[in-house]
Amino acid sequence: MKKTLAIILTLVLCLGALTVSAQGAPFRIGIAQFAVHGSLDNVRTGFLEGLKEAGFVEGDNITIDIQNAQADMGQARAIASAFVDNRYDLICAIATPMAVVSVNTADGKIPVVYSAVTSPVQAGLADENGETDQNTTGTSDQPPIDRQLALIRALQPEAKTVGLLYTVGEVNSQVLAQQYKNLAPQYGFTIVEATVTSGSEIALALPGIVKQADCLSMLLDNTVVQYLDLVLDAADGAGIPVYGSEVEQVAKGCAAAAGIDYIAVGRDTGRLAARILKGEAASALPYVTATAADLYINSKTLARLNITVPDELALQVIDISAK
Repeated sequence: MKKTLAIILTLVLCLGALTVSAQGAPFRIGIAQFAVHGSLDNVRTGFLEGLKEAGFVEGDNITIDIQNAQADMGQARAIASAFVDNRYDLICAIATPMAVVSVNTADGKIPVVYSAVTSPVQAGLADENGETDQNTTGTSDQPPIDRQLALIRALQPEAKTVGLLYTVGEVNSQVLAQQYKNLAPQYGFTIVEATVTSGSEIALALPGIVKQADCLSMLLDNTVVQYLDLVLDAADGAGIPVYGSEVEQVAKGCAAAAGIDYIAVGRDTGRLAARILKGEAASALPYVTATAADLYINSKTLARLNITVPDELALQVIDISAK
């Protein structure tokens, strides 16, 4: 009954928005991005592309308000509150912390389409069956951790330990860290980890973790990714590689990554948003999990670290440094 009422409420809200649009007023969409870094920027770009594919073009039938919380939870709450208070027709919330804040703040009044949420279930955005009685849906960016570990093993056949550095307060990072711990023994690795509560602690945590690990593997941690340069410098000083969680990190100097395409994740999010603007209930649309992933390398970084790509892997990888 609760889920049925939620769907009816969502339909009423959407139909009301469609009536306004029919009268010539564009839909108002608020994009709430949690932090500034390449993967989330790509999600935003893909989101607008997905909307455009479905016939929603900025300056024509939609207006866009883009806000960035700079990885600050206070700012995230302020952005979500402003979007709700201004009664936007839809909120696109990018990254897990922003999604949780937006859904809680909207409280069903406005549809929220989230993106780059690693585990919607763990974040409380869906139940074990992928369903929700909240006015929300979105996309999950679950990375292919098994392929990442296989890639590390292929590039570093003698490695024993993989280091993880992440923000303890980010649910997405907690989920991924546990997945690494579960899968690592299958590839002969032991996981060592260091956690921080904010970006200011990263420089202090790095010396210890690079001494313990044969390499570092980045999680989809919104805080740590913003300090990727610090991570790369510390790892370079220790003579160990950093493996990225997506292509933009490899372009910036990580050795390699088995990563998903965040433009594609954003497009899927935009397509979901378009369906809602056309009248479908957000809570009736199951969230979408990204599945496509490629293997990326930075041959310049690998050469500096004297790491050779095995012949059997050479034809499978995309060399970002060559672009």
